[in-house]
Amino acid sequence: MTCERYTADKKEQWNGFVAEAKNPLFMHNRNYMDYHSDRFADHSLMFYEEDKLTALLPANEKEGVLYSHGGLTYGGLILGMNAKQHTVMECFDCLLTYLKNRGFEKLVYKAVPHVYHLQPAEEDLFALKYNGAVLTDVSASTVIDLKAPIKMPKGRKAQISRAKREGVDVVCTSDKKDYEAFLELENEVLESRHNKHAVHTADELYMLHERFPDNIKLYAGKLAGKLIAGTVIYIYDDVVHTQYMAADEDARRIGALDLCVATVMEEYAADHKWLDFGISTEDGGSYLNEGLIAQKEGFGGRTNIYTVWELKIQS
Repeated sequence: MTCERYTADKKEQWNGFVAEAKNPLFMHNRNYMDYHSDRFADHSLMFYEEDKLTALLPANEKEGVLYSHGGLTYGGLILGMNAKQHTVMECFDCLLTYLKNRGFEKLVYKAVPHVYHLQPAEEDLFALKYNGAVLTDVSASTVIDLKAPIKMPKGRKAQISRAKREGVDVVCTSDKKDYEAFLELENEVLESRHNKHAVHTADELYMLHERFPDNIKLYAGKLAGKLIAGTVIYIYDDVVHTQYMAADEDARRIGALDLCVATVMEEYAADHKWLDFGISTEDGGSYLNEGLIAQKEGFGGRTNIYTVWELKIQS
């Protein structure tokens, strides 16, 4: 087993492997990853067994640490369908030797949650523990089984019905002005509640939507033509992920965001297994936003964890 650093001339090979992996995510496609290449020093790795590409590791480097990519929500080893435990053990042996020889001090590794796997792909978790890695972050995400959803409480159903009565119209839109209006609303909510802003700008998000029109969509809740609520979703093979959700005061009062989410659930239940709302925790899982997770659980969701591991490199 050998590994080498990704270079732009390997883009086609990289993207082809991602498309056929057993834990594929479109965000690992270089046309997604490279949109913010100016913010991260890419140090992605490609693993070969003899001459056959066997695994990928989207990664960036910073101050002697290799991060499984800091610009992505998750992204450990991307594995081929035939990857077995011994293959991944060899990948880790190769990885640790590579990092040691280049003076890295630590590996920070964000595993891909199991709901995103097309086949079981947790060989990396065993390899991490086997090699002495420490679990440093356990974050609670809320996930709905779209094939067998838990019933919503009456209050949530009532809000969805109210939004319909009030005349809220939910549309899947590709209008750039809607993306701009949504991001403006999202940032207003984030700034007022958390003193933060969205990771993406409106221009970035719309550009990514144009690059991946089947994977990134905006469901906008409009009242009398004005966007008052919405959710940007990322669509994977078996999972729909609510990347952003936002609602103004009127929308919260009449249940417009509830209707947006219910619409997404209804439209994707036939072809997808999971709806992932993302995490409701902060500071590596040490703080749980109980109001936020209760809101998500009110749609019938329950907890699935995101994990981050750290492994010191022996000098």
